[in-house]
Amino acid sequence: MNVTKILSIVFLVASLGMGAFLINSVKSTMDERALISEREAAIIKKLQLIREAEIVYQEVNGNYTSDWDKLIDFIENGKFPIIQKKERVVTLSYGADSSIITYDTLGIITAKERIFKTTHNVNAANDGVFVRFEAAPGDNVVKGSPAYVLNQNGKNVTHKFKESGKVKSRKRYQPGNNVTKGDLLMSLEEIKFDLNIDISRLAYVPGYEDVKFDIYADEIERSNLFVDVIEVKNPKPFDPTRREDNESKNKKPLRFGSKTDVTTSGNWE
Repeated sequence: MNVTKILSIVFLVASLGMGAFLINSVKSTMDERALISEREAAIIKKLQLIREAEIVYQEVNGNYTSDWDKLIDFIENGKFPIIQKKERVVTLSYGADSSIITYDTLGIITAKERIFKTTHNVNAANDGVFVRFEAAPGDNVVKGSPAYVLNQNGKNVTHKFKESGKVKSRKRYQPGNNVTKGDLLMSLEEIKFDLNIDISRLAYVPGYEDVKFDIYADEIERSNLFVDVIEVKNPKPFDPTRREDNESKNKKPLRFGSKTDVTTSGNWE
C-alpha cells in the first residue's frame, strides 16, 4: 500500500470521526434546548398557578402573602364570595344624577374552585332570530368551534366559541326566538390548572427537589397611596443565559410581578 492510499484512509477515518462528533454535538445541543424548554414550560405553569392564587388571596384578604404555608392553606381551605355589583342612577331633587352602588353576595365557593376554574359567558354577538345551539351541556368545546346559529337578515350565521371549556349551562331558547346582541346564551367552565397537583409542593421549582421560588410581598407607597406588590421568581434557572444582569426583562430568570411596580405580569408574556 503506497503513501497516498494510507493518507486517503487516514483522512477518511478522520472525516468520519469529525462528522460523527459534529452530529453528536448538534444532537446534544438540541436535546439540551428541548429539556430546557420543557422545564421552563413547567415552571411557567407553576408560576401562573401561584399568581392566580395570590390574586384571589388578595381579593379575599386585602393583601398578598409571602408565607407559603398561608397561601397553601388558603388554596386548600379558603372560601371565596361571589359578589354581584349593581349600579342604579337616580335623579336628585335639584336635578343632578347620582349613582347608587350595591353589592349582593350570590354565594360562596371554595378558593380552590375560584383559582383552578374560570367561567366564560357566551353572549349573542348580534341581533337575530335563534336557530339552534351547536353544543350541549357537558360537551367539551375548543376555541373556534361552532357555538350557535342565528338568522341575521334572512341568512343563517354560525357563531364560534371564543374560549375553550366544558358547556356548563345554556339558556332555554327555542327556534324562532328573538335574540338581542349581548344576551347570555351559554356558560363554559374551563379548568385552568391540574386539579390533581400536589399543593404541598407549591413553593418548589419544578425539576428540583429542594429549590423554592423566591417570594416577596409587601405594601409600598406610590403617589401618596399605599399599594400591594408581589414578586415570585425562579432563583436557579435551567437556562444558563437567564441572568439578573441582563438588560432585557424576558432574559432574566422567570418571574411574575415586581417589588417596585404594581403589576402581576410575567416576564415570559
